[in-house]
Amino acid sequence: MTEKKGLDDPRIAAIAWSRFRRIMLWMALIGALCVGAALLFLRLWTGPMPVHMIIATILGVWLTFMLGTGLMALVFLSAGTGHDDQVMDRLKDEVPLDD
Repeated sequence: MTEKKGLDDPRIAAIAWSRFRRIMLWMALIGALCVGAALLFLRLWTGPMPVHMIIATILGVWLTFMLGTGLMALVFLSAGTGHDDQVMDRLKDEVPLDD
């Protein structure tokens, strides 16, 4: 019987996903601080802003921040659990390496 590795093991997966959620929670809070800083900067630079600009700034800054954070957190989750090591390279024998 093969041993479960990485995210296939329920114990490792539970720990990894709880760590991922904790990282994302902290990054959501830091993203909210970035939104506040962006709104403050725009207020000082342009003066009073229409409500549509405020909403667009909040959504744009926060969603962009969370997308980048989420993708990087998934990279660390995958690498940290050994999930990347399970990938089979089917072309490794077919592609010549020029060293």
